[in-house]
Parts: sequence; C-alpha cells; structure tokens
Amino acid sequence: MEESTYLEELKEKLGFYGVSQPVQEILQTIRMIAPTDLSVLIQGESGTGKEVVANAIHQLSKRRNKPLVSVNCGAIPEGILESELFGHEKGSFTGAIAQRKGYFEAADGGTIFLDEIGEMPLNTQVKLLRVLETSEIMRVGGTTPIKVDVRVIAASNKNLEQAVANNEFRRDLYFRLKAITIFIPPLRKRKEDIPVLVKKFADEYVKKNQIFFKGFSPEALEALKEYDWPGNIRELKNFVETAITLNRGEIIHSSYVRQVLNLDHRYATTDNLPVPLNKTPDQAERELIYRTLISLKLDITELKQMIGKLIQTQMDWMKHQMPHTQEETPSAENSQEIKPTSISAMERELIKETLKRFNGNRRKTAKALQISERTLYRKLHEYGLS
Repeated sequence: MEESTYLEELKEKLGFYGVSQPVQEILQTIRMIAPTDLSVLIQGESGTGKEVVANAIHQLSKRRNKPLVSVNCGAIPEGILESELFGHEKGSFTGAIAQRKGYFEAADGGTIFLDEIGEMPLNTQVKLLRVLETSEIMRVGGTTPIKVDVRVIAASNKNLEQAVANNEFRRDLYFRLKAITIFIPPLRKRKEDIPVLVKKFADEYVKKNQIFFKGFSPEALEALKEYDWPGNIRELKNFVETAITLNRGEIIHSSYVRQVLNLDHRYATTDNLPVPLNKTPDQAERELIYRTLISLKLDITELKQMIGKLIQTQMDWMKHQMPHTQEETPSAENSQEIKPTSISAMERELIKETLKRFNGNRRKTAKALQISERTLYRKLHEYGLS
C-alpha cells in the first residue's frame, strides 16, 4: 500500500483530518510512538484537537482493547484531585465513607489522558512523577503501594517551559514528559486544512440530522481562510453547523461568511489611527458561547423571554433602590433611562439556563457551550452560580 493512501485511511480511522505538512508529521509521529509505552506530552491551544491525538495514540497501541480514561485536571478542585487520580481508603478524610479506586486504577492495562496538566497542583505533580518512575500509586490514607500498568498521555494549552521558569510546574516532571512531545499548531497556521475540515464537519452534521445541504461555495471556503479562528477547530465546527442550520441547507456564499465573521470590519476607528481588534481568550470563549444559541435550539421566543427576564430583574432592583415615595411603577419616560442589560448578565443567564437544561451536569453544559470545564467552573464562581 502506498504511503499516501495509508495516511488517508489512517486519518479516516483516527478522525484527525488535514492536508497540511504539520498534520502529516503528526500522523507519522503517532504511528511511530503508538506501539510503545512511552509517556507523551501534547501541546497546543484550546480547540486544536489534543484529545483526538491522544485517542489516536491509544487506538494504534497494544492497549487499544483496554480503557482510555480522560481526566481534565483543570476541572477538578485541587482538594480532591489526588483522591480522584489515585483513590482513597475508607475514613481517610471527612466524607470518605468507603474505599474508592481512582482513575489510575480504572485505567490499569490501558491509557490515562491527563488534559490541562499545567493546572495540576505542585504537590500532586510530585506524586504523578513517582507513578511515572515506579508504576505504583498510593491511595489517599493508604500505606501499601499498588502496582498499575498505565500509559500516561498529558496535554496542556499552557507553555509548560515558561511555567517551569515561573516555578508553576516541576522541572523534573516536565523533562520526564517532554521526551516525546507533539505540538499541534493553531488553525490559523494551517489554513489549507480548513476546506477538508469544513467538508468533514458538514458531512457528519447533515448525516446525523438527516438534512439536505448544497455545500459551501469556493468563494466561501476562501473567505473562511481569512479568519484567524481563535477557538480553533472547535470554533470552526460550531460555525459550520450553525451556518447549515441558519441557511436551511442552501448553498453558503462568501457574503454570509464575511458578514458573520465580520471580515470586512476588522478594524475599529477612533480619533487616532485604526486599531486591530485582537480578541482575548475570554472574548473568544464568550463568542463561542453566543454561537451555541442556535445549536441549543433556542428560538426567538425563548431569547425574548430570557432578555425580558433580565430587564425585569434590573427594574425590580432599581425599584428597591428608590425611596418609598417613588416605588410606583416607572413611567415610560423613566424606563427609558434604565441602562440596557449587560453582556455579562446575558452570559450569566445563558450559562444558568444551559445548566438547567442538563439538570446541573457541568460536563454536558461545558460541551454544549463549547468551552472547557475549567472555564465553566471559573464562570460559575464568577457569577455566583456554583
């Protein structure tokens, strides 16, 4: 079988698509290291597909018939992370009413994927290093080492080398992990992959929802390459699905792409020279949340009700702040002075409503909002929803 044909089959099997040189190199690296038991460090921005690469390594390894356990280190509170990873003995701490196995024991014989390892506390890093060196864990409150046969794949969207320099990540653990490092470049640095990814996402979406779709025009695909995609592949997938839904399966032209992505108005004018609008990670995450309104199938009525509730809440608050002699319902004139609902308030309400939709399940909520669980936990704390 020719090498190119094999790589195409490999992409289809592993779900890692693209025609760029970096994608070809990553696939070659996966092929070489998958059959070994070496630890692997995957680095790249959020949304670039680090978990897809981890899954690909596992699927090509001799451990593929054993569990692949994924752990988001940034989503688990520091106080219970050690117990989650290594387990605990009965009575080892308040609430430990029974013995419990951790993720490492659950992954015995298979692979454990430690996502966002840069968020792992330093004291837990020490114990992880010991596991890598001895293949033994110690449950919280336990006294007997337990042998485990687990391959460790770690991932981070942080610059771990810089974190080491800032004493935020252990140097010995970093060098133990970085022997095999796979760097996934952001989508803006491999834009030739965009048409391939768009076709794949569109095909999957229309097949899953059994809808007809005429496709993207060549000009629309070119327009997509002009955008920097701060949310990377995750944002592109969300855009494709939303575009198909809003355009009712009709062909998507460049005019739609340029309008939605604001490609013709990427500079803000002030009294000075035009200044490029560079989005921060928080701004990019917020934009992703808003775009999921369609994927959550919120119709116009629901949106009106949500905004109406926010406005009513603000009016009630202002009413209580006014002197008792002025507690009557605000007049139309006064109501015009009420400040519009803030974007933060809308974001809080969206997160709250999404949590309600999934009965408080934070993993499903984060997935629906297209943000990481760590970001969701931070926003829950920020908005007093935790």
